[in-house]
Parts: sequence; structure tokens; C-alpha cells
Amino acid sequence: MTIPDFGYQRLGTSGRARRGRVTTAHGTFETPAFMPIGTQATVKTLDSKEVEGTGAEIILGNTYHLYLRPGHELIERLGGLHRFMSWNRPILTDSGGYQVFSLARLNKIEEEGVTFQSHLDGSRHHLDPELSMQIQIALGSDIIMALDTMSPYPANEERAREDLERTTRWARRCRDVWLKHGHPGTALFGIVQGGVHDALRLQSAEELIELDLPGYAIGGLSVGEPMEECFRVLDGVTPALPEDKPRYLMGVGRPEDLLDAVDRGVDMFDCVLPTRNARKGSVFTSRGKLVIRNRPYAEDTGPIDPDCDCPVCTTYSRAYLRHLFSTREILGLKLASLHSVSYYQRLMRDVRKAIEEDRWDAFYKETKQRLGLGWDDGR
Repeated sequence: MTIPDFGYQRLGTSGRARRGRVTTAHGTFETPAFMPIGTQATVKTLDSKEVEGTGAEIILGNTYHLYLRPGHELIERLGGLHRFMSWNRPILTDSGGYQVFSLARLNKIEEEGVTFQSHLDGSRHHLDPELSMQIQIALGSDIIMALDTMSPYPANEERAREDLERTTRWARRCRDVWLKHGHPGTALFGIVQGGVHDALRLQSAEELIELDLPGYAIGGLSVGEPMEECFRVLDGVTPALPEDKPRYLMGVGRPEDLLDAVDRGVDMFDCVLPTRNARKGSVFTSRGKLVIRNRPYAEDTGPIDPDCDCPVCTTYSRAYLRHLFSTREILGLKLASLHSVSYYQRLMRDVRKAIEEDRWDAFYKETKQRLGLGWDDGR
């Protein structure tokens, strides 16, 4: 299916790793790409210009949270999510399904949809494929996700099959609404489910591919299973996805895991990890995690990461950031978040360059080794 203003171009490969470019109505973004999460129309502690300054070319918005407040109708009246948050680049919104299952106090899944209680005030709501599409279309997202049901870990084969088959049926309903009401250029991605069962993952992929959607995501991973299981699933299902469309692994975000997923042909990623950890005083660096709150950094005049050229590392010391966290100054959360988002974007730029130069295997091994060295975090 050809969608105006949307497309994926594969620019090169190195091993199984892919280098590409996605075109949307709000510009292009290069792949492999990591999307910072703007849960409530903001990447926490950072403004849109700061996020753009890190090199991020696409961000993720959260359907569930924006539906509850301020409401998709309000955002639509104000000109859509891009204008609302002053972000003129591409936006992907999730379907709301994950938050319904992970945040809602009570939910009941039926064929029509899911009834849930708001985590804010306990009010009851009903989310179905049609409403999920209407919310995301009203937000004006460039990439919208089909509503799915994910299987918890562990889930037996019967439960995983039930969830994936419902996901396929809901994807068909999402497709109908998207084709009828979607804005030109809006792209719908289906989400492959099936737990950690290889045959079910292939079944899910085959059923969704029949819908001829613009892109495909792999969901229901990083939900408690060992990462070895996650990558085994990717080994089986990623080669079954169309080569001429984007492949998106949802919710996986440790730097070493991104490398392993790129090595298996994945193009797009998102995760709360860099900003959530940063707000707790734990930042990502070229040599692994660094807990800036810890005592050994009280008199450390070096940057967070000597290999980083972000505004934080070129301006402030570890000692200063530790002081900010010790005194609970808001600036500490901001600077740590800015560094971690910058680090992820730089990592993705280096990944893309390595694929372009057909030296992915060497880059992969060297980067994994450096990440395994680790900083002395004082523990």
C-alpha cells in the first residue's frame, strides 16, 4: 500500500543490520532510530528545542495519557499535537493498550475492547480499536499504532494464541478506521504478538502482513522475560517481516540491547529508560551506567562521559551534578536527562555510520566491549 508522504527507503546493509530513512508528512528520520518518549506531550524536564538539539528526529507520544488529559479533542482544536508541544518533526503515538494493561487499576478485556479504570481518578473508560484510531488521528500523529493485546510473561501457548488472534482482529478494525478517516500521510503500524512462542510469532506476522500496512512493530517483549528469550524471538520473527517497510521493537532500551536488536535487522526503538533513570541520578555513558549521586564523585571535576560532546559534558562536572542531586535541585534532573538523551542519539548516529561504512560487525563488538567495562559507580 502506498501512503502519500510516507515511505521507507533502505539505504544499505552490513550483515543483518539495516541503514534506512523514513519519510513522513513532518520530515524524514534516519534509521536505526531511537525515539525519546514524550509521554504527556513532553520529554520530561526537556523542552522541544533541547530535544531537537540532541539530534532526535522523531519522538513518541502516549495515547492513553493524552486521552485522559488534556483530551484528544482539545489538542485537535488547538491544532494537533505537533503545534501543541511545538515539535515540528515526526511523532509516533502508541495505541494506549500497554498503559491500559500496566497502569489501570482494573480492566476487563472483551472482543469489543477493554474497559478500564483511570489511574488518575478511578473513572471508568472503554477503549476499543475504533477509539484508539480516532484519538491518534485527532492528535495528528505521523505514525499510529494498532490497538493490541499483549501476553504477560510467562504465558502459556493457549493464552498467547488468544492474545495474538485478538490483536489481528483488532488490527483489521484499526485498518478500516485508518483508511476511512486517517489524514493523508498518516501511517498505521501493526504489532506482532505471540509471547515467546516462535510459531505464534510467525503466525502473527503472517496475519498482519496480509493487511499490507506501512510498517510493523514487535510488541510484548521486555516484559520480564530473559533477554536471551527476547533475542531468540527476534531471530525468528524479524526475517519474516517485509524488507521494504520499517521494523519497530517496542519498549527495549538498554544500549547493549539496542545493539543486539540492530544486529537482527530492527530499525526503530523507544524506551523510558534513559530519562527515567536520569531523573534518579543514573546516566548512560559510552562505558555503561554511571550513578552520579554516589559519594566518589563529590570532588570529581571530570565530565559525565569524556567521550561525549553534549552541552552537559562540555560544561559541567560530575561533582556539580552530584551536588544538584544531593540538594534535590531540579536542574540536576534536567542536565542528567539531557545528557542521556544526547548519548542515545549519538549512539544511533554511530550505529548508522558503521552500517554505512560496512563495518558493523567490528563496531558492534567494540561497542559492546566498552559498555561492559563500566565506570566505577561507587557501589
